[in-house]
Amino acid sequence: MKKAFMDQDFMLSNDTAKTLYHDYAEQMPIIDYHCHINPAEIAKDRTFDTITQVWLGGDHYKWRTIRANGVPEDQITGADSSDREKFQMWANTLPKLIGNPLYHWTHLELQRYFDVHFPLNGENAEEIWTRCNQALRSGLSVRKMITRANVKVICTTDDPIDSLEYHQEIASDPTFPVAVYPAFRPDRAVNIGKSDFSDYLEKLAEKSKISTRSFDGVCHALSARLDFFQELGCRVSDHGLDAVVYRPASREEVEAIYQKRIGGAGLTTEEIEAYQTALLLFLGKEYAKRGIVMQLHYGAARNCNDRYYKTLGPDTGFDSIAPGHCADGLAPFLNALDSDRALPKTIVYSLNPNDNDMISTIIGCFQGPETAGKLQLGCPWWFNDHEYGMRKQLTDLANGGVLGNFVGMLTDSRSFLSYTRHEYFRRILCDVIGRWVEDGKYPDDLPALGAMVQDICYYNALRYFGF
Repeated sequence: MKKAFMDQDFMLSNDTAKTLYHDYAEQMPIIDYHCHINPAEIAKDRTFDTITQVWLGGDHYKWRTIRANGVPEDQITGADSSDREKFQMWANTLPKLIGNPLYHWTHLELQRYFDVHFPLNGENAEEIWTRCNQALRSGLSVRKMITRANVKVICTTDDPIDSLEYHQEIASDPTFPVAVYPAFRPDRAVNIGKSDFSDYLEKLAEKSKISTRSFDGVCHALSARLDFFQELGCRVSDHGLDAVVYRPASREEVEAIYQKRIGGAGLTTEEIEAYQTALLLFLGKEYAKRGIVMQLHYGAARNCNDRYYKTLGPDTGFDSIAPGHCADGLAPFLNALDSDRALPKTIVYSLNPNDNDMISTIIGCFQGPETAGKLQLGCPWWFNDHEYGMRKQLTDLANGGVLGNFVGMLTDSRSFLSYTRHEYFRRILCDVIGRWVEDGKYPDDLPALGAMVQDICYYNALRYFGF
């Protein structure tokens, strides 16, 4: 029997899945423990004039697909094209995206926020444009988007030198029931090979009021900023790494490398890796001491197109999955922290889904009694957060670990409408588990299954991060 388009049982292919989703998963709150939304827009409760501002302003996922449809760049990101023109380019592209998660995400957002239950295309773009804009102008603000999605906790992504003034403003507002915490993202302090490294360390010194003229000074300055982040509820850090490396060096060797760099000299790959190893080990120990979760994201090849990078800059849709894996670095890095009894709770994400089994087996070597699922295989990330990627990650995690301890999905998004990605994940989760039950691979015990689903959707993250 042919199913209706994205109806209430969307992605739910068996009776057990339908029961698990509708009776257990659907109403669970959301903890979005990693995203890139702007806390200032929450503090000020930003409103939008057009759906283009919400959907296409900074969304490199959509930009990539519109480019692939042969649309000129000025009609995608150009300042001279109107919001209506850019929306039309998206509407023209969307019907071709069969099998692409953007097709599903777009229509989930239309359904949940704008009560539009039919497909968007080039012909009906004007009607949907008008309906969405009317809803936005009638009070569908940032805060209402968040509360409508039943979000309870948001962790933004923040540089150690950020003032966190908007987190303070949100925390002091009793009218907003959602906790918004900063996440510590010290990539610019780690990336010693980047051209702006010395300038950044000066800003870190100014913000922390601690000299960064030595490696020890950098460590002390970052520790001081961690203190400040923790005062505002920080429970999680994040590292966007090209690769997880491990090249141990003495403190004297690291200091010499640091002095060489701030003196203006270039560094070898080995020197860069030695510095990064030392700083990440220091930070890992700080996280363990403070109960902060460490997230390691790696495997992205960024800014692959030089021509567009020069004109549009980073994070505009010209990144890809990097080749290679990090087993040689990840295992000894975790082992070094564990040997010092200083391994924090850690989530490891690779952009290359072929790394799932490798990560699962490595983190299985370092689990401990402190926390169920102390080390986690991260959820499908970026180029993997589609139906196949989610099913693969859930299956890989179940094969090599303990699925019942998984801390669930996140948005990794800059859009306030993207909380429907949690719904997408939850539907797939229930379908995967439901199929195993209906195939006789797990007992048909709905109370136990429902509790497991609710744990993965919400309670595991609540406990793991300590919210």
